[in-house]
Amino acid sequence: MSEQGVVTYAGVVHPWMCDAMGHLNVRHYVAMFDDASFQLLGRVTGKEDPEAGLGWADVRMEIDYKHETPVGTLVTIRSRVEKVGTSSLTYAHEMSGTLDGAVHALMRTVTVRFDLRRRGKVVLDAATRERALALVV
Repeated sequence: MSEQGVVTYAGVVHPWMCDAMGHLNVRHYVAMFDDASFQLLGRVTGKEDPEAGLGWADVRMEIDYKHETPVGTLVTIRSRVEKVGTSSLTYAHEMSGTLDGAVHALMRTVTVRFDLRRRGKVVLDAATRERALALVV
């Protein structure tokens, strides 16, 4: 996926994010990917009316760790939509070194459009579907 998709996160690995071995701790990979997800899904939904009561519910996440990520590493996450379903999206994030392009981790997520009141999935509306399809790489 390198150099494909939209930039959804850029940051630095701080010492407090690292484990006893001096590498980015798993919990912080997930936090960075979560921030990237909000950026990507914001592009998919556009500006939402909070009264609509809609959100997203992640139902599957898979992470592949590819390269050690030590303190001080500048990282960039690029994201893309891979599949648009009736009520769901499958999307991927790639975390790479900002300066060297080394791939550090990949995450694939399946998320479902969710009615926060009914607590169940809903069909993607036409505008959301169109914006999601525009992000398919």
